[in-house]
Amino acid sequence: MPAIVFDLESTGIKDPRVIEAAWLRIADPSNLTPYDFFVQRYNPGKPIELGALATHHIMDEDLVDCPPHTNFALPDGVIYLIGYNIDYDWTVIGQPDVKRICLLALCRHFFPSLDSHTQSALLYHFARNRARDLLTKAHSADQDVQNCLIILESIVQLLAGATEPITWEYIWNCSEKARIPTVMAFGKHKGVPIKNVPADYKRWLLGQPDVDPYLAKALRA
Repeated sequence: MPAIVFDLESTGIKDPRVIEAAWLRIADPSNLTPYDFFVQRYNPGKPIELGALATHHIMDEDLVDCPPHTNFALPDGVIYLIGYNIDYDWTVIGQPDVKRICLLALCRHFFPSLDSHTQSALLYHFARNRARDLLTKAHSADQDVQNCLIILESIVQLLAGATEPITWEYIWNCSEKARIPTVMAFGKHKGVPIKNVPADYKRWLLGQPDVDPYLAKALRA
């Protein structure tokens, strides 16, 4: 089943638009060697926010002759979209109908004792001898997909002892479970295990608009 490791850079927080996208296409978790690579910059048709510039250093003038951001599309047949904090990238590209595998959620789940779960920190954890060199070009989409692949390889190695075959579907199911929080992250009960949150507060929170679907699963459990 087709899967791609994906990353993008955007114009910023408000109405984000893609300015650079990259992916590695991978056939199967048993062989994580990419068989296709893509990287492209796009003209967003709007100014890049200063906060975004300070992160990825891609300037408006670099994009003048690039194709418009509306030209971006995932390759045909993609079922699984893999990335670090993948929901943001998925939202920027229009929330296509794919299954998202979130490397951040998986690392938080399987390595809860790490003092940081940023992508850079995870590279120092998984590939310490190479991390400094790998991170010299971090926050460019083409380098970040390579860095995501290293994290994915570590996750697949961890899952190798599973009692069932390691498929993209299996990894996606692990990602879905890892997304479900066990502790309240905000509000009057912040830091309280969700199982200990009062029932009336759970009912109230479930009645709020746009409640996170994974939080809703935890509240209903």
